[in-house]
Amino acid sequence: MADRMTKEQRSKTMGAIRAQSKLENLFSKALWRRGLRFRKNVRKLRGTPDIAIQKYRVVIFVDSCFWHGCPTHFKRPKSNQEFWDAKIARNRERDKEVDAHYIEMGWHVRRIWEHEIRKNLDETADSALEFVKAAMREYRKPH
Repeated sequence: MADRMTKEQRSKTMGAIRAQSKLENLFSKALWRRGLRFRKNVRKLRGTPDIAIQKYRVVIFVDSCFWHGCPTHFKRPKSNQEFWDAKIARNRERDKEVDAHYIEMGWHVRRIWEHEIRKNLDETADSALEFVKAAMREYRKPH
């Protein structure tokens, strides 16, 4: 079936979608219940981190096993493989660029795989909370 929109109209429409995955919501709610306060999907920060605490210079990304090419769970599509190989490779490259940007700026960066949340939400949330607390302790140290 042919698309009823021009390529430009479709791009604008798709670009306006700001979906959050159920998994990200589940994870962020688990952190919120633990008393952690943060902002979600901060578009003004590079890479639009899923969770950001600017005061303590902390960003957390929840990476999908498919879109970010999880070494354990990524399943390469059978069709259009050249496109998907390039797409996933670029996503991985962008992740490294974003991480390097934050590290260079003195931020604390954490990437969490989708499968970690699915396997054990509580353990993953506790681990992320400890990561943030360590960043907070470092922030409070006299310089």
